[in-house]
Amino acid sequence: MARSSPSYRYGISMLAWAVLQTYLLTSYGVPFWYAAADAAITGSMLVSVGMLINFNLQFYLPQKEKYWYIIVVSLIMGSAAYFITTRILKFLPNETYQVILSNSETIRYAFLVLMTGTMAIMSLLSRTQKEQAAVDRLKAETALLARDAELYKLRQQLQPHFLFNSLNSISALASTQPEKARHMIQQLSDFLRGTLRKGEDQWTTLRHELEHLQLYLDIEKVRFGHRLNTEVNCDDEACAMQLPSLLLQPLVENAIKFGLYGVTGSVLIKIKAIKEEGVLVVMIQNPFDADMGEASKGTGFGLASVQRRLFLLFGRKDLLEVEAQDNIFTSTLRIPQQAITQAP
Repeated sequence: MARSSPSYRYGISMLAWAVLQTYLLTSYGVPFWYAAADAAITGSMLVSVGMLINFNLQFYLPQKEKYWYIIVVSLIMGSAAYFITTRILKFLPNETYQVILSNSETIRYAFLVLMTGTMAIMSLLSRTQKEQAAVDRLKAETALLARDAELYKLRQQLQPHFLFNSLNSISALASTQPEKARHMIQQLSDFLRGTLRKGEDQWTTLRHELEHLQLYLDIEKVRFGHRLNTEVNCDDEACAMQLPSLLLQPLVENAIKFGLYGVTGSVLIKIKAIKEEGVLVVMIQNPFDADMGEASKGTGFGLASVQRRLFLLFGRKDLLEVEAQDNIFTSTLRIPQQAITQAP
């Protein structure tokens, strides 16, 4: 925009100074037109100097030597401005004015050098701020790209061990129950196709997430048979709320892994979702044997990956809580809906 250009800023500043300079000269007895001519010539020279300095800074922006740069520019450009203006002003044919011009040479020189230094500082600060803003913007864009890359990597890391387990199960069923193996292959295909499709979307509704999660649970039920039972409770209000896609599967996979660890009987995995003061709360519970060291900890890639994704997306570390009590391990996930609407 024109109003943000250096010429506009310098022009306004010099116009204000021209008015003041004209007033000062006329107060010393200089006729108005001569005083106005002096102010116009001096102001025009300063505007030209300021624009020249700003133009130079477009191609060379001093860093460590910026203070020396200000001093040198002020002396050279100020001296040049003084020499040119005084030579021009000597042509004004007014005796009173010429006497004042001769007596004010020292003050005029100091003023031009000082004003040149001021404009150099202003231009340097303006260019430095613009450069810093560009650097900050580049850093922010780089950080965003790195965050997106890490999120993508985390999503891609969710499947390999599950895929290997499923293929092993299919291999085992192929010789004894080929029909069941074919059915599991179809389920696995549907699940992986949905995973690829959902991986392109940052957010999804809980209802769609649960539908996709059911494909995963159906495959796991083929693997574990009657040992794996699930119970899903989600009212319409909670199901309509949003969360990052593919976020629940690692938690459920973690619950199945540690819920069935060292257990020969059936296990019930509970998933419950509620709306709590504008926040989607999802609780996943699995039983565990406190005597089994690793299982009782309930940790692994699943929880760590979810924790990391939540931090990258929301910048918070308190959105996933885990609790082990009375041989029940509970993972509680909280998704603020307002934060989702503000996310990039």
